[in-house]
Amino acid sequence: MEERLDVYVANNFDISRTKAKKLIDDNKVLVNGINVNPSYKVKEDDEVEVIDDLDYEIKIEKENIPLDIVYEDEYLLIINKKSGMVVHPAPGNYSGTLVNALLYKFDLDGVGEKFRPGIVHRIDKDTSGLMIVAKTEKALEVLSYMIKNKEVKRTYIALVDGVINHDTGTIDAPIGRDKVNRQKMAVTDVNGKESITHFEVLKRYENNTLVKCILDTGRTHQIRVHFAYIGHPVTNDPVYGKETLKGFGQLLHSTSIEFTHPFTKKHIYFEVEAPKEFKDYIENL
Repeated sequence: MEERLDVYVANNFDISRTKAKKLIDDNKVLVNGINVNPSYKVKEDDEVEVIDDLDYEIKIEKENIPLDIVYEDEYLLIINKKSGMVVHPAPGNYSGTLVNALLYKFDLDGVGEKFRPGIVHRIDKDTSGLMIVAKTEKALEVLSYMIKNKEVKRTYIALVDGVINHDTGTIDAPIGRDKVNRQKMAVTDVNGKESITHFEVLKRYENNTLVKCILDTGRTHQIRVHFAYIGHPVTNDPVYGKETLKGFGQLLHSTSIEFTHPFTKKHIYFEVEAPKEFKDYIENL
């Protein structure tokens, strides 16, 4: 009898169906070597591989790590995450994350998964800027739905290598796990999911371009993968481009977030400047 992939993974790997679906959505479940949807029906000869090394016996400790909270109410937080901070625990890195800091300051017990409590969406370790954190299970559910349905406008700024000659553009190219290097993502038709990035040129330099990016989708490493794909990798990106500024990550910053508050119905808009290192690099171009 055929069985949905999320049900199959939950039953055979002893995890919740929610966790199973999350692993599938994060491209951490392969069927015969490719990514498929949670609703995929597993057949008798299918080879199912789960790429998940989290140690579920580990207790996530509360840590008194400073946080830049730009907004807070009873339902949610908006955090200005510094570059270099990992959002949530991962294999070999169970401390010093945003989640460790959040658990010290807030009661997030039961708000989502153990390793991602309150996390509505994530930004990469070396990407700085704004992100939303839910304080209740209901808020997490509603805000996640809003992100999925493009009801939250997230704007990024990035410095990229090379000069982009056209003033605006849209990169519409599916992104999936790189078949050679599992730590990377790539534009691919084989296992890719729809990924759309709109951009506008803010300023051109001799060998770089400052761009504003608005995401229609929120795939892992989306902006970094898309700009590398068009030949303009994000400056100082050691994974998809080349490192030119030691001790700092890619020059990518989540600069603003805008949405209608799902409970108070107020218009929420916050904007923060890029980190000093980002601004200093641009001033020296």
